[in-house]
Amino acid sequence: MSLKIRRYRWSDLDAILALHQICLAEVGLFPGDGVYYDDDFPRINEIYLACGGDFLVGELASRVVAMGGIKPVAPGVAEMCRLRVHPEFQRRGFGAQMLTALEGRAVALGFHSVRGDTTLNQNAALALYERHGWREISREQVGDLVVVYGEKRLNVTATPYRV
Repeated sequence: MSLKIRRYRWSDLDAILALHQICLAEVGLFPGDGVYYDDDFPRINEIYLACGGDFLVGELASRVVAMGGIKPVAPGVAEMCRLRVHPEFQRRGFGAQMLTALEGRAVALGFHSVRGDTTLNQNAALALYERHGWREISREQVGDLVVVYGEKRLNVTATPYRV
């Protein structure tokens, strides 16, 4: 089966919140750890869509199994957030497809760079970003966790991803 990537709809809210919780629990992140938060989910339209960003979901047989968003953080720079793939569907290239789609949307929306963060214990995410040309810019200790910040300069002459 191939992953169908489309723009977020309000009816996806419960599915993406559950996906977020499952994915973070899988890597040992929980509410109260200083890194985990989910208060943006009820405000996807406001935080991602209405301000010049985007939020995408990946579906298999009408089931949301992947997601990710981009939002402006500085002129020409977007933050990539919420890149998740359900553990049952990892190691199939869906994370790479979502990352590529989000980078393409960033180009289409006029961004020249993307930034993001993950934790040191999220090895698959760190490897994915590295494979796709992201570079680490800093690290920060947050409670018991190390947050790794990265960025990528986008190829603005590439074909933008359209949804």
